Amino acid sequence: MKQLKLNKIVFCIISLSLIILVGQNCSWQPQSNEKPKYVFLFIGDGMGFSHIAAAEAYLSATVADEIGNISLSFSDFPIMGMATTYSADSFVTCSSAAGTALSTGSKTNNDMVAVTPDGEKLKSITYYLQEAGFKIGIATTVSLEHATPASFYASDKNRRNHYHIACQLPLSGFDFFAGSGFLDPKGKSGSEKDILDIIRETEYAVVKTQNDLNRTSLSQKIVMLQEDRFDNEALVKAIERSGDDGWTLSQFTQIGIERLFNQAGFFFMVEGGQIDWGGHDNDAAFMIYETIDFSQAVNIALEFYRKYPAETLIVVTADHETGGISLGNTKVQYALYPELLEAQANMNMSRDEIIELNKTSGFGWTSDVHTGGAVPIFAIGAGSDLFRGKMDNTDIPKKIQKLMIKDK
Repeated sequence: MKQLKLNKIVFCIISLSLIILVGQNCSWQPQSNEKPKYVFLFIGDGMGFSHIAAAEAYLSATVADEIGNISLSFSDFPIMGMATTYSADSFVTCSSAAGTALSTGSKTNNDMVAVTPDGEKLKSITYYLQEAGFKIGIATTVSLEHATPASFYASDKNRRNHYHIACQLPLSGFDFFAGSGFLDPKGKSGSEKDILDIIRETEYAVVKTQNDLNRTSLSQKIVMLQEDRFDNEALVKAIERSGDDGWTLSQFTQIGIERLFNQAGFFFMVEGGQIDWGGHDNDAAFMIYETIDFSQAVNIALEFYRKYPAETLIVVTADHETGGISLGNTKVQYALYPELLEAQANMNMSRDEIIELNKTSGFGWTSDVHTGGAVPIFAIGAGSDLFRGKMDNTDIPKKIQKLMIKDK
């Protein structure tokens, strides 16, 4: 097997440290029944049970050189459950309907963002929590008006009304936003006022570089975006990342914690948005690297949890499953060779070569879109026992709101 490039060596070192951290947590502290005041909701977009298993098999094969399933940072959490994901009008949800369920506790039709099937505006838990005195943060690896992050601050009958959704961001008054950029910063026609100018005219600072960040105070509200040299649709893929490729989800998580921390508490939604894209592409290596990258962001929250275990809740889930990945296919019967995927991380491969590599390594796919299966829930910390067992995705925000706001 070819020598790993420097950035892949770094990736493996980080993954190994992730494993060591998880190993230290085999005996979790008893879960507190107290109401949490620091709550993280991590959403792995498109991340089903098998996506996690694939990532763990890859880590076992490439880092430990063994058959097994080395745990990601969250899969060893003491509380585990599962959530159904259907939308109001389909057994198979889209991201905006699923995001609406996770943000408002209500079902809606596919392609709708935080509105009822009849088009009435729904209120996200973020607004209830803001009114109760909590700081609010939203971070994602994709654009900020993408379906999942949008569901937590905006409402629209059509998820593709990107400009209208983006214009609602500065109106929210939330404390911290981080993402790749905006898809239609000047509207679909290109003639609207630039969303960045609109944001800068409010209480927010737009932060694209470390120097920009250094010029702000910890109390200032910020919108973190990629530098202009990068695509505004998504952060650089984890599998393609080198040493100077802009912000990462882990950095967003760390900076977000620093900005949100206060004695009253905070709610922080963090999305790994490109796990879904790897599933749509039927690209196992792409998906696995994004899942591991997502897990590394969860690790940042775990470090915070260790400082405040009685006051912190971490919930990790997904909005839906994408691709129907299987660990095993008819071409490679009773066998899986996840280590073969390392080749994709070390060389530029054509689409046909990636498809063939999926087959020879033993991974299969049933779809290139979303599927209707239940998704996992992992939880640790104050109040985490509420997330044990089977529930609907609409139950997750209701449980969080009940825990965080007294008398709810």
